[in-house]
Formats: sequence, structure tokens, C-alpha cells
Amino acid sequence: MSSIRQNRIEGVVREELSMFFQRNARDICLGAMVTVTVVRITSDLSLTRVYLSVFAGPDKNEVLANINANASKIRGEVGKRLKNMKKIPELAFFIDDSLDYANEIDQLLKK
Repeated sequence: MSSIRQNRIEGVVREELSMFFQRNARDICLGAMVTVTVVRITSDLSLTRVYLSVFAGPDKNEVLANINANASKIRGEVGKRLKNMKKIPELAFFIDDSLDYANEIDQLLKK
């Protein structure tokens, strides 16, 4: 169960990451459209799990590998924008496959 503080930080981090991916889509996202779907932060605020949806570009795993390779740069840029936070949490990126799963269920139901 998340606290109010965790929820606020998750929302702010989600907004900042979304803006970062929009500004740096060509370099970091390899030209793909990346959407931040869910952000979850641990109770000690040390680790943030970021779930991404990748559209219209190279393979999802290739984009995710490039994002993970640039995770420290992303964390630094987000840290510059969130000056009021004492410590910026580590960022762990994952592919959010819930849309693919929902499409698969929909296709099975149509049969």
C-alpha cells in the first residue's frame, strides 16, 4: 500500500520522464514513441520501477536496452528538474506488456 508521499513522487517522476522521453526521442528512444505507463517507488524511496510502452519504432527490446544503457543520464536529467528532492531514486526500466496481453485476450474472445 503506497503512502501519499510515494504517490506524489511517482506522479512527479512519471511527468518528468514523459517530458524527457518526448524531448529526447531520437537519441534515447531510437526514434520510437515511448510512453511511461506506470511508475512504482519503493517505500524507502531508493528504487523506482518504470514501466514503458514502446510504439512505432525499432524492436521493443532494442529500445529498452538503449534506455537502460542511458539510465544514469536519464536519472541525472530528472534529478536536475526535481531539485526539491534530497536523493533521486535509482531508475529501473521495464516493458509494460499489459496492452499486448489485453489484445491477446480480446482476440481469444472474438474466436
